[in-house]
Amino acid sequence: MSRRAPLARRIFLVTVVVAVLTAMVTAVAVLQLARAGDAEEARASLGLQAERLANARPATRAALVEGLAELAGSDARAAVVAADGSVSGTAPAPARVVAALLDGEAASTSARADGVNWIVEARPSADGGGVVLARDATSVRAVTPAIALRVLLALAIGVVVAALAALVAARTLSRPLARLAGSARRIAAGERGVAPAPSSVSEIADVEAALEALDDALTRSEGRQREFLLSISHELRTPLTAIRGYAEALRDGLVPGAAATEVGATLEAEATRLGRFTDDLLALARLEAEDFPVVLAGVELGPVLADAASAWTGRATALGVALVAEGTAATRTDAGRVRQLVDGLIENALRVSPEGSTIRMTASLVGDRAVVEVADGGPGLSADDAAHAFERGRLRERYAEVRPVGTGLGLSIAARLVERLGGAISARSGERSGAVFRIELPPA
Repeated sequence: MSRRAPLARRIFLVTVVVAVLTAMVTAVAVLQLARAGDAEEARASLGLQAERLANARPATRAALVEGLAELAGSDARAAVVAADGSVSGTAPAPARVVAALLDGEAASTSARADGVNWIVEARPSADGGGVVLARDATSVRAVTPAIALRVLLALAIGVVVAALAALVAARTLSRPLARLAGSARRIAAGERGVAPAPSSVSEIADVEAALEALDDALTRSEGRQREFLLSISHELRTPLTAIRGYAEALRDGLVPGAAATEVGATLEAEATRLGRFTDDLLALARLEAEDFPVVLAGVELGPVLADAASAWTGRATALGVALVAEGTAATRTDAGRVRQLVDGLIENALRVSPEGSTIRMTASLVGDRAVVEVADGGPGLSADDAAHAFERGRLRERYAEVRPVGTGLGLSIAARLVERLGGAISARSGERSGAVFRIELPPA
């Protein structure tokens, strides 16, 4: 497992490394510029001296040149070029320099003589020929170490200042991030309503806002789950209470023989209701699992709707409700899962459809998608109902005291099942009355 360094340490190290590299590059550039400046300054000085010698009287010029020649080991040399091209003196005088002087032109160049690199400046004289002065290039750079020492000292001070600034910056940046990490850990531990201290750094402020939004979303989600579990617990408690009460009565012999049939029917109805709750919860849990089985094949939807209508006709007739299945469309889906969807929608529709109304199931092809619609004759849905119809227990919570409701899980199960089939489901009010649930399935 790799060890992770704290952000403050990384910022500090990166800043120091950048500062050191910058100082090294700056030192090299400054030293190169210093050397170039020294060479230019030496050439200018040497050229000025050559100019003065060239303009001096011939006797004075010869004496100075002779004096420089007598200085053994001197880093400066001189030579005189006569009008006939002859050279006297110790300074190196390349042929091109002599030619320039004879043409009355100045020369500035470098030459190597006696194993030494020389800076050469030559100036023509009025009487023909001229003067050549040379200086050891090594002596020109003799001042560079002193300059380099000062430059390196200044850069070292800069690196130290940069390190201190990096330390302050690292702590300044890492402190709010550490607070954010602490807030995230508190949220992960189950604490809600955690408000991180606001930061002046825009990017960190964005993370803080996102963390607060996550906190709010978790709070709302957990609140809905809590309310949903409470409502489910209440619904489970009701049939369990009835079953327990009748069971105790039967155990104590309080139910006469004549009432046994009625008690049995009540127990059966409550057990069926309890089983429906359990089945819905299990179905929802299975839909959340990754290995939920879906077998895709070519399917004609007309026969699927006809089979569903046939299966529910008995119950619909008992309630005085007509079931109609019409149309067909080809699609690639799981026929059993589509039947499961349609059964759930029919059960919901029968719960709210009044006597004498009709539940209409239609299959059609809209564009390249197969569409199944189940329309009932109930009270319909508002726009807000349609927008939130497939949230767990939302409609049940809203209409529990107004009209017959189910477990609150059926439409949520339908939405997850359609999603697994690669389709989409929506709800709206009918054109005249009732609600219409529309299932769109992938094309064949």
